[in-house]
Amino acid sequence: MNGKMTLKQFRWIALIEGVSYISFAITMPLKYIYEIPEPNYVVGMLHGVVFILFCFWLLVLTLRKIWSWPRGILFFIASFVPFGTFYIDVKYLKKLQ
Repeated sequence: MNGKMTLKQFRWIALIEGVSYISFAITMPLKYIYEIPEPNYVVGMLHGVVFILFCFWLLVLTLRKIWSWPRGILFFIASFVPFGTFYIDVKYLKKLQ
C-alpha cells in the first residue's frame, strides 16, 4: 500500500466519521423527543464501526511516520469534536496529497 492511497483512504474515512457523528444531531431528538430509537441504533452502530476504522487508520499512518505523534494525537482529539474531522481535512489532509 503506498502512502498516497493510504492518505486518500484516511481522508474518506475521516469525512464519513464526521458525517456519522453529525448524524446524531438528527437521531438523538428522534430517540428522546419522539421516542423513535431505531435510527439512533443504526447511526450509533455505523458511527462506532467507522470510528474504530478511523482510529486504526490513524495509528497506521502515525506508525508509518506519515506525520508526527503530536499531530496524530491532535487528529484523534479532533474526532471527538463536532466538525473536527472536517477541520483536519481542510487544514492538514488536503495539503498532504
